[in-house]
Amino acid sequence: MFDVGFSELMLIGIVALVVIGPERMPKVARTAGALLGRAQRYVNELKADIESEVDVEEFNRIKSTFYDAAKSIEHSVNQTRKELNATAESLNASITAQSETPAAAPVEMPNAPAQMDLWRDTTPAAGPAAAPKT
Repeated sequence: MFDVGFSELMLIGIVALVVIGPERMPKVARTAGALLGRAQRYVNELKADIESEVDVEEFNRIKSTFYDAAKSIEHSVNQTRKELNATAESLNASITAQSETPAAAPVEMPNAPAQMDLWRDTTPAAGPAAAPKT
């Protein structure tokens, strides 16, 4: 940027001392320091804003990548769902076609009870009816 060495600063100081005078020199130096500090803060804020904009752009790029991946997965799931629905419909049609054909006579099993109650609850009942009377 600016290449100002010690000799240039000394020359500027001497000229300022002669032009401004020794009684107003401290006030001018304080004002110059305050202005320099403001300029540095402004530059630092500008750098931070630029970095945040770069971060936002990178975030948006990553977000669009994730959205594209999500759309691809959603498309794949929808395609798989359509294939499964088609398979289910063909299975239902074949089951319906088989149920419309006459059924064979039931086969009797020897030593089997006449009617099997598979849903019967075999656990003992709890409560006053199950308690023994004394």
